[in-house]
Amino acid sequence: MTDLLGQARLFVAAAADIGIATAITVHVLLRKRDVAAALGWIGLAWLSPILGGVLYFTFGINRVSRRARKFHGAPRPRLVAGPAPSAPVPDSPLAAAVLRITGRAAQPGTAIAILNNGDAAYPPMLEAIGTAKHSVALTSYILRDDAAGAPFLDALIAAAGRGVAVRVLLDGIGSGYFASRAYARLRAAGVPAARFMHSPLPWRMPFLNLRTHKKILVTDGCLAFTGGMNISAQNLLATAPRHPVRDVHFALRGPVVAQLMEAFASDWAFVTGENLRGAAWFPLLEPAGTAVARVVTSGPDQDNEKIEVLLLQAITCAQQSIQIVTPYFLPNDRLITALALAALRGVTVDIVLPQHGDHRLLDWAARTNMEPLVHGGCRIWRNPPPFDHSKIFLVDGAWCLIGSPNWDVRSLRLNFEIAVEVTDTALAGALAAIVTAGKGLRVTARELTGRALPVKLRDALARLLLPYL
Repeated sequence: MTDLLGQARLFVAAAADIGIATAITVHVLLRKRDVAAALGWIGLAWLSPILGGVLYFTFGINRVSRRARKFHGAPRPRLVAGPAPSAPVPDSPLAAAVLRITGRAAQPGTAIAILNNGDAAYPPMLEAIGTAKHSVALTSYILRDDAAGAPFLDALIAAAGRGVAVRVLLDGIGSGYFASRAYARLRAAGVPAARFMHSPLPWRMPFLNLRTHKKILVTDGCLAFTGGMNISAQNLLATAPRHPVRDVHFALRGPVVAQLMEAFASDWAFVTGENLRGAAWFPLLEPAGTAVARVVTSGPDQDNEKIEVLLLQAITCAQQSIQIVTPYFLPNDRLITALALAALRGVTVDIVLPQHGDHRLLDWAARTNMEPLVHGGCRIWRNPPPFDHSKIFLVDGAWCLIGSPNWDVRSLRLNFEIAVEVTDTALAGALAAIVTAGKGLRVTARELTGRALPVKLRDALARLLLPYL
């Protein structure tokens, strides 16, 4: 009798293992496009069905996309005040492609200013909050209650106190998962604030791997700030912080501000269910400058891989030059191949990376990615300290992409990101000067191939973690 019960338990356990592995396999085959990821999940499911099932249920299912489809499929109020902008006739293959990729019209009449580091960016941002009459919308990956963040918290609380509609959205991990002093201060003061993807319950949201990396500030619906800069004392270089971080941020006016506000409103509704509408958030906007701009959003929802596709299209269309500044360089093979092919057809490709990053593992992994680019004719430069967190992408001295995305799998596949495409030779020239200033020592093929075998193995092993870095 005991033997029969034991055999029955073994049969049930085996049947359960096979059922779990089969269910995961079916789901992976139907949902996962990346071959390496699909093979990895299927292999884990069959080798260790219970562990594989728990991990896949927690991290492998894109609940964000499902929730986004449900949200976007419901009737939504019109977000942009006034008549819908008509899409101008694209005047280049790249413009036509970006219109198809984003579904957004390029907006002429944009004025844009470059703000270097927190020393130049934070004062006008604080002034904009302090003088706002109707609304303030702020989202940031990191907002710390420190020498840089505390004045922002004070300004936001004061704005709400004088009757301005204030909404603050912070990432659930970047601004502190276990404790967020900034969030706590805002909530204690009665300021409407929310935390993006912050839930300890994995069946509600796979919170560990999906983050909002966006940085947006819009006041009264007419003045916007965006770029790659967080709000932290590290960005105040004039105060000589222990770990200084250089960065570039941007102030924008003109019709494109409505697209930035719409991006914030969509995220706010996604998290809280509240729809922001009306003239306080979306006033009619007049042209303010000469640049043509449009917003590009990307994330593991309905905007999946849009920025990556846009990068590929821009590289393909480049005829003279490509200039890149990024703090983290861990692109996938498609982007590496596209850059190498651009160099082979005569395009000057310059990639400026920090001499010393803020994550050693990322530096190791990046070295392996450099080899095919250097051998293909791309020029890679070391940006001297302090650590530069800027994100700049220029094509042919006129087309610019600025915003929050890094050149890594996390930004292009997992994070919720925002970028602004700008066509403007004046802005491109000013950004090119920043690129040139960052060129330190050039990375050579001899340097990469001359690494000791243990170092090469370490770097290659680090690269295997690329989807998770």
